Amino acid sequence: MAVLGGPTTVLDIAGSRFVVDPTFDAAGPHAHLTKTAGPAVAADALGPVDAVLVSHDEHADNLDEGGRRFALAAPMIITHPGAAERLGPPARGLAPWQTIRLSAGTAALSVQAVPAVHGPADGARDGTGNVTCEVTGFVVSGDGLPTVYISGDNASLAVVGEIAKRIGTIDVAVLFVGGARVASRQGGRPLTLTSARAAAAAEVLGAKVIVAAHVDGWAHFTEGIDDVVDAFDDAGLASVLVRAPLGEWIFPPE
Repeated sequence: MAVLGGPTTVLDIAGSRFVVDPTFDAAGPHAHLTKTAGPAVAADALGPVDAVLVSHDEHADNLDEGGRRFALAAPMIITHPGAAERLGPPARGLAPWQTIRLSAGTAALSVQAVPAVHGPADGARDGTGNVTCEVTGFVVSGDGLPTVYISGDNASLAVVGEIAKRIGTIDVAVLFVGGARVASRQGGRPLTLTSARAAAAAEVLGAKVIVAAHVDGWAHFTEGIDDVVDAFDDAGLASVLVRAPLGEWIFPPE
């Protein structure tokens, strides 16, 4: 596993490679958002990919133009139903708790969609009833393999608690943090986990390993990795927070 910048994460498990929320554009403006740094690894350096996991397609900090091209060139995109409809083939839309089974690599894997709330619990909802927009998280698992939770842009501890209850053991959790705030959205309140709420989420999940993503590369992220480190230390959870420089393996490929 490696974090390449922003939310973009590479997950290698049982011979399969997944790329989460690809963002491969250079730094620069993206409508009302500003990208402050490009990815640590270019898209064409990643080699073959089995599937791209897209938490949502409507915000450039989770799927920019370069990331969109990368995703559409992959054999499969796994996302939520609304995004699948907009993206078209090869996207597959999963409703919350729905699972798809994949046979690539050296072992069968399951990718399950799990809920996410993109903002405060009382936030304004869009036409589909979602806070800010529809977002999905993912759980990747397989027999004898670690269970990996990827939060997507979720700000809700209630959702984290529901996932912990329904899934059971989570070995590795990739939490999208950064305390993302946009003045015109949800009263400027956090749209993703703050560092303190990420530490609380880690405690709820009981995960053996926490990886922080979505903490750099965009101007509307208000907290960085140093804030995450401090929050986990304050919570007595420093030992579960595992990190490496962007683009370097946290866990080497199997």
